[in-house]
Amino acid sequence: MRSLFWRILASFWLAIALVAGLSILLGHMLNQDTWILSRHPGLNHLASQWTERYEQQGIAPAQRLLEQRKQQYKIDVQVLNDSGEAVVPGTFPRRAADFEARQQNDDRRLPWRRLTQEYVSPTSGETYLLIYRIPHPELDAWHRDSLLWPLSALGIALVVLTLFSLLVTLSITRPLSRLRGAVHDLGQTSYQQHSLARLADRRDEFGVLANDFNKMGARLQSMIGSQRQLLRDVSHELRSPLARLRIALALAERADAEQRQALWPRLTRECDRLEDLISEILELARVDAEQPHAEPVDLNALLGSVRKDAQLSDAEQDVRLEAEPGLVLQGWPTLIERAVDNLLRNALRFNPPGQPIELRASREQERIVVSVRDHGPGIAQEHLAQLGEPFFRAPGQQASGHGLGLAIARKAVERHGGSLLLGNHAQGGFEARIELPMVVSGG
Repeated sequence: MRSLFWRILASFWLAIALVAGLSILLGHMLNQDTWILSRHPGLNHLASQWTERYEQQGIAPAQRLLEQRKQQYKIDVQVLNDSGEAVVPGTFPRRAADFEARQQNDDRRLPWRRLTQEYVSPTSGETYLLIYRIPHPELDAWHRDSLLWPLSALGIALVVLTLFSLLVTLSITRPLSRLRGAVHDLGQTSYQQHSLARLADRRDEFGVLANDFNKMGARLQSMIGSQRQLLRDVSHELRSPLARLRIALALAERADAEQRQALWPRLTRECDRLEDLISEILELARVDAEQPHAEPVDLNALLGSVRKDAQLSDAEQDVRLEAEPGLVLQGWPTLIERAVDNLLRNALRFNPPGQPIELRASREQERIVVSVRDHGPGIAQEHLAQLGEPFFRAPGQQASGHGLGLAIARKAVERHGGSLLLGNHAQGGFEARIELPMVVSGG
């Protein structure tokens, strides 16, 4: 597998090297003569200086300027006018024959670089053509000196850019390496949230990703812990009815026909309890299962149906429904119905005869609130925090049940991105309050 670190670093460095190399190459290819004429200390201002001296002081001073440049920079100079005639003798041989002979001899002994420059006098408007001959050794020496600083600057720039690229690469690959380690730990169920604490403090995309990963890891660990606890609780709860069934069966084996007939109702009752327990456990598992797409839910019709079913199950109890008209939300009607039904059945178990159970629904800002209140004894304050946990039943509770109704209701509400609040009512009794968003945000 190719390392992302080296790929990013190589890409940065290659881009820098290509840009630098192309810049140098294009500079030499397109602007070489111009660059020499503008940068060489013996040529960059020679045309303007010679023209000014020639037009103001005459031939002799202009000739001396050329001689000085020849002695100092080894440059031969010839100046021609518009007609192609020599304006001053210059530093080339004066006669053409001598010039050709000297050029042939010089070409055999030493190579030359020939440059031309056309200059228009700003004073007289005359045009002059300056012809330069520079020995290649002299030109190469000047090239080395003139390129020293640019090359040094380029080298420094490459070093700085390489270090910068290294820092950028490390800033990308190090967080990815930490995230990879966190993913590995999560897969091994040994994930610790503090392992990404420093990364989560960053104010960039990696910080956002680390925070989201921490939330996901915490939720997964919580779900795994809940599943493990649920399995332990299920195994514990199933032991009791199974043990009673074994005892009843053992007694039935030893009893006579009349005693066996008396034991059948007990066996049937224990089987019914076991079936109810398994049904509630399956219902709790289904709440966490994947649901189809959310749909509009007519809460008024749903609450009316749940109230009617509750009245049929216990005709002695009075369930009063007060609902604001036009309550509609996005969600899963089966889950909402199951949550409200479980809360109503829980209230029916503890509500005293002659007192109504109050079922209310209203809209509060962007949320819909459904509350179920009974007039029973309530629950001790120290046990409120445990309500809604699977198989939890308050001490001293006489009503039947397995402690799964509130757990199912809580999971159904949280599946919608809402919350279930449980507590004692200020005027007595117990109240369960469901707060649901108009649009599903959980899931």
